Amino acid sequence: MKKTPKAFRRLAFIATRWVQPNVDAFLSAEAPKLWSLAVFAGIAGGLVAIAFRTAISFVQFLWIGTGEESFGAVIATLPPWAVVAGPTAGGVVVGLILLLWRPSGRAGGVADIIEACSHQSLSDVKRLNLKDAAIATSISAITLGSGGSAGREGPVVYFAGAVSKSLFRTFSMPPSARRVMLACGVAAAISASFNAPIAGVLFAHEVILAHFAMSAFVPVVIAAVMGAIMSRLWFGEAPAFVIPDYQITSYLEIPAFALLGLTCAVVAILFQVSLIGTDWLARFLPLKNWVRPMLGGLLVGLIALAFPQVLGVGYDATDQALSNSLGLWTMLALIIAKTAATAITLGSRMGGGVFSPALYIGAMTGGAFGLIAASFFPELASSEGLYALIGMGAVAAAVLGAPISTAVMIFELTGGFAFSMALLFSVSIATGLSQAIMGRSYFHWQLNSRGIMLGEGPHRHFAQYFRVRDFMTPLAEGEEPTPFDIASGEPWLRPNDTLEAALRAFDSSGSDRLPVLDGKPHERVHVGWASHVRALSSFNKALVDKSQEEHV
Repeated sequence: MKKTPKAFRRLAFIATRWVQPNVDAFLSAEAPKLWSLAVFAGIAGGLVAIAFRTAISFVQFLWIGTGEESFGAVIATLPPWAVVAGPTAGGVVVGLILLLWRPSGRAGGVADIIEACSHQSLSDVKRLNLKDAAIATSISAITLGSGGSAGREGPVVYFAGAVSKSLFRTFSMPPSARRVMLACGVAAAISASFNAPIAGVLFAHEVILAHFAMSAFVPVVIAAVMGAIMSRLWFGEAPAFVIPDYQITSYLEIPAFALLGLTCAVVAILFQVSLIGTDWLARFLPLKNWVRPMLGGLLVGLIALAFPQVLGVGYDATDQALSNSLGLWTMLALIIAKTAATAITLGSRMGGGVFSPALYIGAMTGGAFGLIAASFFPELASSEGLYALIGMGAVAAAVLGAPISTAVMIFELTGGFAFSMALLFSVSIATGLSQAIMGRSYFHWQLNSRGIMLGEGPHRHFAQYFRVRDFMTPLAEGEEPTPFDIASGEPWLRPNDTLEAALRAFDSSGSDRLPVLDGKPHERVHVGWASHVRALSSFNKALVDKSQEEHV
């Protein structure tokens, strides 16, 4: 008995030495603060999703007298001029907003959050702020409420990301924690928008952070759960789509599911090409930014005269495809019509995302494929509704570049798991083939058009992201500038030159130190020195920090 206290103290000492470093690392990473802020990010994301859907309903009520998502029956009673007038009027209002408050002419979305996360320090992400987010989200609400063909998830993600940024700007946090905070906002937004918290967590890791580090998992889960709670308290517990209890008829259908994956890959590629091509065309048209949405709204309204199902988010038509309520030729026509309407909406600088249109087009693709398969093998083929469900996930996963979170989202949206094998099989084939042809997801295509090449790896991105001003040594106070003759041909750098350009200059010149000159071409002023050692040190530190963030 006398030895017990001593043994206990010995065990306590060993435990302390073993546990203390872990606790110190936990506290140094400011994890308690991050977890606490994740609660607020989750609540904010849920409130943003609720407010955005309410704003869409309000605008829609002004147009057709109802704020319900299923408004197809109401549209059928409207005269043709009213059908065209809705998207056109929305385009006029969006054009005025672009003219007065948003001269850049681009509403924010998921790609902007990915871009923000790619920055080593998020303090220089000027565009991701509450004012810009409020304007961009208003544009998207007006677009969708007036019948524009797009998704509502991208704008919610953008606004939730701006709210998260405001939180970590208020509370000082390290860069890695700031990126996790952005992911928390995204997870909450996706969770609240779809009533799918697991998919929100996976989407934030898979698309925004592009890694599955344990340090990010807990706060992201907290935010997603809080977002789902807010959504369920307001909208209820029911999943977005209520479907029959679908079952796979026979394992002999596996080749059909593989062929469906191939078909969905083709559709996803054509959908992305349409979006990219329309955006490219819009850049070269000699039109003002504020004129484009007016023209785009008119064109969407004209398409809606023949296919009113393309208007808005489109969950009504998607639900009909899932419940075996649409014919073969109707679904084939809606694939083309929805693709055109969405490409026009986004290309004309109206607001919205691509998630819901991808689900819509996928459901139509799968439903049409199921009807064709049943005509050849009536005894073996499952319901076209099951094929529509699988196609919905396959096309969306290929477009978004998020196969894991999209597959889980389909389960959460529908409440069904009996078809998991078929869904995963088709999703993997569609995503793999789309990546083989396109090389990247639609979000990364958007970033590439802005000169941000994240798909080439962190080393390539950091070489283009870091500037000479980030590692140069300014002239000391009182230090006389070194006389430098530009005409001499001696190498020199500018503060805005990339790290990649600087390393090439060091290599070609053989110098360990180069002068940094600033000012107009005929008034260059020596403002500092750039060291080869400091350039390499900054580059290596960024790579090490990135590796630690992804594996801790």
